[in-house]
Amino acid sequence: MAESQEILLQKIKEQGDLVRKLKAAKEANEKGKKTDSIGSVKAVKEYDLREIDRHLSQYSYICGYMPSNCDIEIYKNIGTKVDFEKYKYFKRWWYHMRSFSDSEIKLFPKNSLPSIMYKENNKLLDDQIQEEVKKLLALKSQLVTEDAVPQKFTLKTPKGTRDYNPQQMAIRNDVLQKIIAVFKKHGAECIDTPVFELKDVLTGKYGEDSKLIYDLKDQGGEILSLRYDLTVPLARYLAMSKITMLKRYHIAKVYRRDNPAMTRGRYREFYQCDFDIAGQYDLMVPDAECLKVVTEILNFLDIGKYVLKVNHRRLLDGMFEACGVPADKFRTTCSSVDKLDKSPWEEVRTEMINEKGVMPEAADRIGKYVIMNGGVELAEKLLKDEKLSNSKAAIEGLEGIILLLKYCELFGIKDKILFDLSLARGLDYYTGVIYEAVLTEPIKIGNEEQTVGSIAGGGRYDNLVGMFDSKNKQVPCVGVSIGVERIFSVLEAKLAAGEMRVRTNEVDVYVASAQKNFLEERMKICTELWDAGIKTEHSYKKNPKMLTQLQHCEDNCIPLAVVLGESELKRGMVKIRNIVSRQEEEVPREKLVDEVNARLALLNTKGINGV
Repeated sequence: MAESQEILLQKIKEQGDLVRKLKAAKEANEKGKKTDSIGSVKAVKEYDLREIDRHLSQYSYICGYMPSNCDIEIYKNIGTKVDFEKYKYFKRWWYHMRSFSDSEIKLFPKNSLPSIMYKENNKLLDDQIQEEVKKLLALKSQLVTEDAVPQKFTLKTPKGTRDYNPQQMAIRNDVLQKIIAVFKKHGAECIDTPVFELKDVLTGKYGEDSKLIYDLKDQGGEILSLRYDLTVPLARYLAMSKITMLKRYHIAKVYRRDNPAMTRGRYREFYQCDFDIAGQYDLMVPDAECLKVVTEILNFLDIGKYVLKVNHRRLLDGMFEACGVPADKFRTTCSSVDKLDKSPWEEVRTEMINEKGVMPEAADRIGKYVIMNGGVELAEKLLKDEKLSNSKAAIEGLEGIILLLKYCELFGIKDKILFDLSLARGLDYYTGVIYEAVLTEPIKIGNEEQTVGSIAGGGRYDNLVGMFDSKNKQVPCVGVSIGVERIFSVLEAKLAAGEMRVRTNEVDVYVASAQKNFLEERMKICTELWDAGIKTEHSYKKNPKMLTQLQHCEDNCIPLAVVLGESELKRGMVKIRNIVSRQEEEVPREKLVDEVNARLALLNTKGINGV
């Protein structure tokens, strides 16, 4: 069954390709383009034998009374596949043409073939398209028949992806709202880019991670891939739009063909929250603000203690140079160092030597540096290091780090920053400062401790935009990406452990009725509250039970209920009930909106709400 299904799908694909090519040929005809051959579709020129026969009843040859190249063209193309009994004048002409020798044919004048000799191309194409479409539909009908056979099928999401229930989405929306608030506080503007890009835009920008890019199947047009991150699309956007200054944020899904670790927030489809500053500015000023943005977000979300590790790509290059690593191995060596947060030094050293071609002595020298971390004092000490002080790149990197740490102190975040020589970040496009936020303690959820790791990262990439510019015009950029999926995983685990409660809607008022036949009155009051901008709902049942309505309010954390009763309405009054305290108070019907707004203003409705 599976094999026959595959064969049928292949036939459908081939037939579909044929139909598309025929339609392209017709379109080309209409635009006056040559249509002698379209892919595997043969020339659609076809002679109108009936018209030729009629013409030859009056003339000896195609172009009159003298033979020409036009006669030879038709004679050679038509051959003998003609019903001569049906076309007697054509038969006479054909036998006459057969009698000419090659030397005589060479003397024939060259004339243009009259258009009346051809059948109407589009008419021919229409007929052929209709015929091939019928064949395509017939093949598809077989596919439907086979699909109708009951088969075992497991409903699941693709590997590395997941669904999100209302509680999980409420957490996500709340986190994203807080992150956006910080981005906007720093003056960032929002942009968006396509979820897929030309493959050439993405390849060659991520080093060894390029193998994780999702390629899309060729649909007969452009070669495309799903975006791997939001940084390269930003660079393409800046180059294409000729933008030289921009402070932007972008929150969207990206895709990586990685081995997922769902409990740790590592997926194949996931959100990235990026903040980037593009433009020519003074050294380390925008870089320090990016670090400030990270600290504000992590403090706002309050998911645990963290440290912001910083390093510099120029320092890494200088370190590799000083340790004896060839320049052509800097990037691959850097990708190995980048694994130190997940693997012990011995494993990284083995990879450097066996896979990256680094000499053992050079690897050992690198090992002495990557264990170092500290603050300004360490950077100043390394400036005097015997090996590093001889490297221009290392000095440039260390001076940049010292300036960055100075600005971080001015921003009040010095206690959150750690200068760490083991930080490498494997992406090829980084050119200057790099940084990464890491939770320093496992997150305790219930009785278990969960290690999360990196929750934000970024750096400077001054040469990326120039890769897309025809004149190689550079736009210096620096940015940071917040690892929201790992933040989400921590909060969702807390939710599952019962350590937090999430509200999945924002309804403030529930309109309830204590007796039957109050549906129309409930609808009138809902309309008044909606028109006043108050988030309101009611039961969709005509005569709901009072207890059921109040239970709905408690389950969904709705703070107020407007309760309708027959005796109250006759007196022009309604009751407003506080769901938590269960206190009720009668208010005039005509002042309901004002009374509800006054009570909502006094309520403490802290918590996580969906947006």
